[in-house]
Amino acid sequence: MITLRKITLENRRDIFNLEVSEDQRRFVASNLSSVASCYVLATNGGHPFPFAIYADEQPIGFVMITYRITGYELPTIADDSYCILRLMIDKQYQNRGYGREAMKKILEFIRTFPAGPAQYCWICYKDDNVPAKRLYESFGFRDNGEVLGDELITVMQL
Repeated sequence: MITLRKITLENRRDIFNLEVSEDQRRFVASNLSSVASCYVLATNGGHPFPFAIYADEQPIGFVMITYRITGYELPTIADDSYCILRLMIDKQYQNRGYGREAMKKILEFIRTFPAGPAQYCWICYKDDNVPAKRLYESFGFRDNGEVLGDELITVMQL
């Protein structure tokens, strides 16, 4: 069973040591870097929600959800919307359906509107990250035509 859990003193090293395969590293920042970004966002008016992704009692991934990102160049959809800024499943646990199950839990969490109301959730991805694009589209995300740096913006209505 997939669950989202807080990052704690007890599990932080396990989460920091999770990694994607070599050819996927250009798609996602390290979990340590992402947790550091959460601190920066939280101290500058943002609302980050970092979670460890567990399969039963095994940590298998990481997600960073944000609301009202500040200090970055942002797409027009970003105002008062939730963003799945990072999502990764460790290379050992890929291709088992965990990403899909994690996305269900992530969207359930977002739909509780923990930081405030929103109409949309958005995600950035590189156009050659075909598995990510397929996953996002299967949940109703659609590209909105915006580009942020070298990443496409995909959006879903909550």
